[in-house]
Amino acid sequence: MRSLHVAISQDEREFFVQLGARVAQLRKQSGITQVQLAEALELSQAAITAYESGQRRVPVSMLPALARILGVSVEELIGEQPSPAARKRGPAPKFQQQLERISALPKSKQKFVMQVLESVLQQQAR
Repeated sequence: MRSLHVAISQDEREFFVQLGARVAQLRKQSGITQVQLAEALELSQAAITAYESGQRRVPVSMLPALARILGVSVEELIGEQPSPAARKRGPAPKFQQQLERISALPKSKQKFVMQVLESVLQQQAR
């Protein structure tokens, strides 16, 4: 079986090099090793190294999971700056992750978390 090699433009090559550099930077800022990222994405460390160096193109289908692990939006991951209105809309990625974890708790524990949160917010409003 022959492998299919598709030529990409210089702009596309530069995009993937920059994407890889952003992945490496965000991974390091998050305190995640290449091995940990590889395990989270069910890949090899060599694949992560190739993505970060721009030697391999990150599949589009991987971007949402990669962004979630790194705690950023897909737009931020690919280098797009969200508009000020978009940045203010919705919870921050880390807060969103916490909400998802809370949603996975049993209803009784969710209720407890809500009570604690409401109490803290009421104290802050005073």
